[in-house]
Amino acid sequence: MTVDGAPTTRSGFVALAGRPNVGKSTLTNAIVGAKVAIVSDKPQTTRRAIRGVRTTPDHQLILVDLPGVQRPRDVLTERMQGRVESELRDADAALLLLNAEQGVGPGDRFIAALLKRAPVPVVIAVNKIDRCSKHETAVVLQAAADLEVADDIFPISARGGQGVQTLVDHLAGLLPPGPYYFPPEDRSDQAENVLLAELVREQVLRRTRQEVPHSVEVEVGEIEDREDDLIYVRAVAWVETDSQKGILIGAGGRMIRAIGTAARRELERELGTRVHLDLTVRVRKSWRTDERLLDRLGIE
Repeated sequence: MTVDGAPTTRSGFVALAGRPNVGKSTLTNAIVGAKVAIVSDKPQTTRRAIRGVRTTPDHQLILVDLPGVQRPRDVLTERMQGRVESELRDADAALLLLNAEQGVGPGDRFIAALLKRAPVPVVIAVNKIDRCSKHETAVVLQAAADLEVADDIFPISARGGQGVQTLVDHLAGLLPPGPYYFPPEDRSDQAENVLLAELVREQVLRRTRQEVPHSVEVEVGEIEDREDDLIYVRAVAWVETDSQKGILIGAGGRMIRAIGTAARRELERELGTRVHLDLTVRVRKSWRTDERLLDRLGIE
């Protein structure tokens, strides 16, 4: 919409940065109002830059939930770090999310130094204040200010909703005037097969421990409409060792059945119809350094 040739709407991209497991995916889902990013208490849950789209009559805020910023240690994390830097260059603003429970640590300072070099305004949100006392919250808010990367700092609870609307209103005010990038009904730019694969991986993360969550990636290779409102989804869970495959399958196949049942329910909720999920586990040694597989999985 325009008035006398000038746009009356605002639209743009906000890059969401933070250490692994500070609640970026939860905040993305809260702002968008739909589940577009999987949630887990495991670090390195987000491996792709996920765009969540929030559209109102006067603005469209595209929130890019970046992979957890960290020092690269293999091809997978090198790609994740490269995507972080690329998204920051293309963003209209950046949002640094901190964990009130954990305070400000070396990882936060590492990210703050990265954001200081970004040519965009930076905002800080201190998450999980619902789990802290007023004194603890005041201490971490001061530590956030001491990072000297942002003038605007918002205490929030992404899970409970406290402070989220105030934060969104501020971010919307940083967006440049312009038309919308996405149709108003869109909530994400993820391809359907990627979104479904992530929903399956979420169930793997919820049920496995130690090295397994970091060594699993899920690929959806086929989505087919069949008779009687049934959708067939074929998915492969890639792991790096035979022992990880054994853990994922479980004694008598109990683990993979539990993962498949929970994942199927999530897929049915997302697709709004019955789903038959064909889930298998395969070994690809050192898949995190396999450039061709990473390309196929969409991890740029």
